[in-house]
Amino acid sequence: MSITARGLSKRYGHVVAMDRTDFDLADGEVLAVVGDNGAGKSTLIKTLSGAVIPDEGGIELDGKPVRFRGPLEARRHGIETIYQDLAVAPAQDIASNLYLGRERRLAGWRGKLLRHLDRKGMREHAQQVLDELGIGIKSISQTVETLSGGQRQAVAVARAAAFGTKVVIMDEPTAALGVAESAKVLELIGRIRDRGIPVVLISHNMPHVFEIADRVHVHRLGKRVAIADPGRHSMNEVVGLLTGALRMNEEGTLSEVSGAVHTGLDPD
Repeated sequence: MSITARGLSKRYGHVVAMDRTDFDLADGEVLAVVGDNGAGKSTLIKTLSGAVIPDEGGIELDGKPVRFRGPLEARRHGIETIYQDLAVAPAQDIASNLYLGRERRLAGWRGKLLRHLDRKGMREHAQQVLDELGIGIKSISQTVETLSGGQRQAVAVARAAAFGTKVVIMDEPTAALGVAESAKVLELIGRIRDRGIPVVLISHNMPHVFEIADRVHVHRLGKRVAIADPGRHSMNEVVGLLTGALRMNEEGTLSEVSGAVHTGLDPD
C-alpha cells in the first residue's frame, strides 16, 4: 500500500495549518515525519487518518483517489492511527482494548438477538497478535491500568497492527518512555514493517528517527520542505532543514540559507 498526497491545504480563519503540502509513503517502509511545534505535521497526519478534511488537494491510495469524511472511512481503508493519548480503556483487559469499538459478537441468535460478545474468540485473536509481535505480557486478561507505560504503548501498537491492514500511523509513540521501553516500541515498529505494512512515525526524537526510519519527511511552515535519507544525511542536517538553516534542492544536495538564524537546536 502506498499513499500519495498533493497540494493539501487547510486553513483555520487566518491561520494556515497546511500550505499546499505533498506527501509520499512507499510500500513497506517506515517514514518519519519531523518538524517544530506548529509546523503543521499534526494537521497533515489527521488529514491522512480522516480526522481533518482538507480545503484543497487530494489523496491517493495505490494510485486511486480517496476522500475521507471521517476516521471511520480511513479505518475501512485499512489505515490505523495511534495518538499520544493511546485511546485505551484502563479498566478493561487487553483483549477488550484490542477490540475497542470493534467488538466481535457470537455467531447465531445469541449474537444477533442478545448481542452477546465472543469474548473467547477475541482473547484468542488478541493473544495471537501479541505473540506474532513478540509482546510479552503476563496475561491477556490483565487490565490495562496494571501495565507499565511501555506495555500500554505495546497494546496500542498491537491494536493498530491487528486492524491496520494497509498503513499504521504513530504519533510520538516513544514520548515519556524510558530507554528500555522505547527500544521495545521501536522493535515493534520494525516488526510491523517486516510484515509488509508501511508505518508513518511522527517524532521529535532524532536518535529514534535515525534508528528506525527508512526516509524522513521534513515539515516546516505548513509544507514538506525535504525528504532526507538517514543513510546519507546527518541528524544535524535534518535539524537544519526543519529550522530553515538549510535547504535541499531536487537532487538532494544541501546548502545554507543566507541570513538564516542558527538555533543550535540539539538533535536529541
